[in-house]
Amino acid sequence: MLDKLQGWIWMNGEFIEWQDAKCHILTHTLHYGSGVFEGERAYNGKIFKMHEHHQRLHDSARMLNFNIPYTVEQLNEAALELLRKNNLRDAYLRPVAWHGAEYLSVASYKNSVNVAIIAW
Repeated sequence: MLDKLQGWIWMNGEFIEWQDAKCHILTHTLHYGSGVFEGERAYNGKIFKMHEHHQRLHDSARMLNFNIPYTVEQLNEAALELLRKNNLRDAYLRPVAWHGAEYLSVASYKNSVNVAIIAW
């Protein structure tokens, strides 16, 4: 029942309430698998190998020919603030980047790039 949790999600540069995090059914990534993600663990308020995870997220996106519009440092800051906002010390975090729903074709270069970090 993760869709029913309360709290905050960092999405496209801002913190939004958990229930407000949505994407359209025609999102390119849903149809073509053109997204990337990482799985991170936080222990006692510290995210294990956080910088490495966020760098790998960037590297994975580049392999699919898109760029994440936030630096590794910005993702690091967002992830730590997300833990604080949700009052989490020990948690699982899921940074994810995906193509939007502007166009639906095999090529995704015209689509927006969306980024979110979720923690629970």
